[in-house]
Amino acid sequence: MEKQIPNMEKPEENYKVPNLEKGIAVLEYLSLRSEGKTLQEIKTDLSISQTTAYRILNTLVRLDYLTYKEDNKRYKLSRKLLTLGFRSLNEHNLMETVLPHLRDLRDQVEETACFGVLGDEKGIFIEQAQGHHTFRFILSPGKSFELHCSAPGKAIMAYLPNTVRERYLSYMTFTRYNERTLTNKEDYLKELEKVRQKGYALDNEEELNGVICIGAPVFNYTGYPCGSIWISGPKDRLSPAMITSSAEAIKEIAGKISAELGYSRIASSTRK
Repeated sequence: MEKQIPNMEKPEENYKVPNLEKGIAVLEYLSLRSEGKTLQEIKTDLSISQTTAYRILNTLVRLDYLTYKEDNKRYKLSRKLLTLGFRSLNEHNLMETVLPHLRDLRDQVEETACFGVLGDEKGIFIEQAQGHHTFRFILSPGKSFELHCSAPGKAIMAYLPNTVRERYLSYMTFTRYNERTLTNKEDYLKELEKVRQKGYALDNEEELNGVICIGAPVFNYTGYPCGSIWISGPKDRLSPAMITSSAEAIKEIAGKISAELGYSRIASSTRK
């Protein structure tokens, strides 16, 4: 008589959480669809029951991983996942590379030094080294910034491949904040050319009156602008002479970060 082999449950089956897997599937699905999707589209494409899909989506909205627009009934990824991603490992320990240099830059210029990247349609602030002055700028991780009037936005946009730049340009509404704000594509492209010539970007009170920002791009090993570092300060502290000296410091620090990420100007130009 053949001996009955005991039923050995697979360890991985014991610890599966089906709804968690479905929730992650929703996040991965929406990460490839920047325009967002409706409840009906999500439950159909992922073969999830309507009740389960509704509960998962509502939970992710409540926890700020998704946004929901009542006008078109679409769910989209929020910036929270990006913020989480940059708190962990990313691109050769990107934040571990950036942070010490942000502090060095802060110590040189005494103003708050920041790092940010591109999001789906705008820039996203990731980290900062707070300035030494009593009055200083403090931002919250995940906060978005405009691309048409911010120093980091211009610094990154100036070095993007044309096809990627055009995609971001298609999202831009060129909101006018004051008489110094660039409000059309033609003037903006001229500004980006100046950024490429100088190697840094300037927000000369274009969004906030009395506030000046100076930024430079950070490149990865492929030569792609993976982010920007910048400083922000009141115009009474950032005189023309101070802007010039600070810009040189920012460019130098951005170059050091890029080099540590594997960027080589010669190798990058060869790959293009």
